[in-house]
Amino acid sequence: MNQQSKTRVAVNGYGVIGKRVADAVALQDDMELAGVADIAADWRARIVTRKGFGLYAATDDHAGAMRTAGLDVAGTLDDLLGAADVVVDCTPKKVAAQNVETYRQRGIKFILQGGEKHEVTGHSFVAEANYASALDRDSTRVVSCNTTSTVRTLLALKRAGLLARARGTLLRRATDPWESHLGGIMNTLVPEPEIPSHQGPDAQSVDPELDVVTMAVKVPETLAHLHYWSVQMTREAEKDEVLAAFRASSRIALIEVGEGLTALNAVKEMMADLGRPHDNLYEVALWSDMLKVQGDELFYAYMVDNQAIVIPETIDAIRALTGQVREAERSIAATNASLGVGAVADALGGR
Repeated sequence: MNQQSKTRVAVNGYGVIGKRVADAVALQDDMELAGVADIAADWRARIVTRKGFGLYAATDDHAGAMRTAGLDVAGTLDDLLGAADVVVDCTPKKVAAQNVETYRQRGIKFILQGGEKHEVTGHSFVAEANYASALDRDSTRVVSCNTTSTVRTLLALKRAGLLARARGTLLRRATDPWESHLGGIMNTLVPEPEIPSHQGPDAQSVDPELDVVTMAVKVPETLAHLHYWSVQMTREAEKDEVLAAFRASSRIALIEVGEGLTALNAVKEMMADLGRPHDNLYEVALWSDMLKVQGDELFYAYMVDNQAIVIPETIDAIRALTGQVREAERSIAATNASLGVGAVADALGGR
């Protein structure tokens, strides 16, 4: 690939994550969206063409169904892969793992999402933690929304020399909002059957040094996840020092109950008022006025937008795999600028 050219990105799967990745790729100065592949022949595919993105079908059969529905289909996934330097697989859990052999046969770099196992790629990615180790690789896996938030926040404490061990309780949304009519839970809570829940070990796939244990429970709402953390610090610290550690990460936004951000829906409303597409919250939204320090113990809570938090990580992963940007800081800054990351702090007076 010519190092001066734009990276051509294919997106396979136009669901909750795929449509956000496609939009984000289209915003990057050093990337171009080669096209989107999917199996749907309904309104979702029509949105693809309405946005001016190239629409490709997963197979010849799906292409026939799309054309019958009156859609302008540029070709199949095989054609799309031939026009791309890297593919971001956003297909449903386990489907992506089945696509890996195709990508390898085609010799195309690929990025999977957190629903797949670490072993499929042998590398799990969070930009602030291990960008350098992803440089020039053939593949990586952007970890799940909850794991991304875990790594971001614990890494901030670790870099400040404050992290000894961490224990977290995760209140997980039951399903994606657009599918809430199809399933989910009501009038009950469903605990994840094992302790630790999978997010702790998953975080250790990014940073093996993390001493972290997580517990999770599914709750009857679809807006976002809510985390509560208890951290044993390496020493006694003041609250201001802890907040400074979190502020050092551009992808942690400090919010306040005192500003009226008292619940998940209020934070989502703020994202809408900021003009974020799909009300996306790309940052970890951490309540600074709720945070409590008692000697060498730290307690805090934050919100995770399961549909948006991995989008900036995916953009950075594209740059790392292709080697177009060698430094994590440069890629993160470019991604943040394109997505408006930092607007939350600006709106709250620079907190």
